Amino acid sequence: MIRAFDTVSLPLLRWLDAEDAHRLAIQGLKLLPAIKPRPDDAKLAVRAFGLNFPNPVGMAAGFDKNAEVPDALLRLGFGFVEIGSVTPRPQSGNPRPRLFRLERDEAVINRMGFNNDGAEAVLRRLAGRANQGGIVGVNVGANKDSADRVADYVRLIETFAPVASYFTVNISSPNTPGLRNLQQASQLDELLSKVLEARDRVRRKAGDTPVLLKIAPDLSLAELDDVVHVARSRGVDGMIVSNTTLARPNSLREQLRAKEQGGLSGRPLFRLSTRMVAETFVRVEGAFPLIGVGGIDTGGAALTKIRAGASLIQLYSSLVYKGLGLVDSIKADLTSTLLRTGRESLSEIVGADAATITAEDWPV
Repeated sequence: MIRAFDTVSLPLLRWLDAEDAHRLAIQGLKLLPAIKPRPDDAKLAVRAFGLNFPNPVGMAAGFDKNAEVPDALLRLGFGFVEIGSVTPRPQSGNPRPRLFRLERDEAVINRMGFNNDGAEAVLRRLAGRANQGGIVGVNVGANKDSADRVADYVRLIETFAPVASYFTVNISSPNTPGLRNLQQASQLDELLSKVLEARDRVRRKAGDTPVLLKIAPDLSLAELDDVVHVARSRGVDGMIVSNTTLARPNSLREQLRAKEQGGLSGRPLFRLSTRMVAETFVRVEGAFPLIGVGGIDTGGAALTKIRAGASLIQLYSSLVYKGLGLVDSIKADLTSTLLRTGRESLSEIVGADAATITAEDWPV
């Protein structure tokens, strides 16, 4: 069924404007029959953040911003789905056009700007599927015009705690002016303090919801030192590495399109994001797990990200070019690797190459 969906949908979607194609993909997923997915190989199961993931392949935030199709995505074989980014109040985001394909680079540039339906509408949808099971995380962000961005995050934690499998505190989007300033040590310390206090306040009625921190790949290593220090000292449950980059690698072929403002994702982000996973892994020293994101478009790329230090991975931009069949392809490759090497789980190779990767020349 997935192959058939990809065969029909990919040529059509690539012909359309990128944002219109995204909207059509969401509508198409709503029409998929409620089939039961094949059980994953037990070797792919991952225990992280106190949660049991059936496999390590997740849908990254940004695809299902408004929690319209999390269950359809889970049925298609994702081990978990992250919805959002959600802000307290609805907002339209930046003016269109704001989403661009770099076809020859298998990349995407976006400057969406946290467009979403707002907390009330998204909460209603998540509450409606609360008994469906599956791991659905909520990526939270601040409204662009908010007078108190920390208060926005606190409000969202309190709102979504009963229905979120985990939270991702997104302070790394390049498309909301000033948001990345929250990665600075003093501001980050205040933010995490308030967010974790809010999580603890609602724990009695909502349970213990893990809080993850999502960072940009454009941090300097000194800045990463500060971020990891604050994250560890405040006791976050994990980190997601990384969001999109403002950098434009020299290797890009779509030079004219690359001049568009916004965050770059897809294949050209792979080396930088993987380096940042490894750098983060060695600094975390096992205090909490990492989710690796950025340019994963094959089973080999997924394996590299895991060996760099990621316990779980997330996809998005690569699906534009490879289709939903990529999920099963990655899982099959990971299973094959485990069988071939005689390992029982992916946890045995998490971070195996981190030290080697951090010694390489910096990606440009």
